[in-house]
Amino acid sequence: MYTQKSFVLKPAEADKKWILIDANDQVVGRLATKIADILRGKNSPKFTPHTDSGDFVVVVNADKVRFTGKKLDEKKYYWHTGFVGGIKSRTAKEQLAKNPELILMNAVKGMLPKNSLGRKQLTKLKVFAGENHNHDAQNPQKLEL
Repeated sequence: MYTQKSFVLKPAEADKKWILIDANDQVVGRLATKIADILRGKNSPKFTPHTDSGDFVVVVNADKVRFTGKKLDEKKYYWHTGFVGGIKSRTAKEQLAKNPELILMNAVKGMLPKNSLGRKQLTKLKVFAGENHNHDAQNPQKLEL
């Protein structure tokens, strides 16, 4: 009797590539979903949900991302200082001026699994505000979106 076996990718067998994405004039949420899929490995036919089989992603021009609607003025980013009454917030416009890398990092983080595997996959994301990045030695392949 023939039984079909499921394919399971072992972490050592995953060939991880480096991908370069230009975020210039890209909508934040749509870009974040593409990045999250690449980090998880869902763009590969060898995708295994419980294995870190995704690629490394380098994002440049994070300061030139786009928001739709009124999100630039009305969307807020919150964090807590750890002190009593220490909740802080910034609008998306202020966050884009102050720390644009965190906008994409937070968007992608929310789309990854909330466990140790998701935290490990998030470390493979490298976001840079400008055109320059320090991963030329890895020779990342440019991905057109």
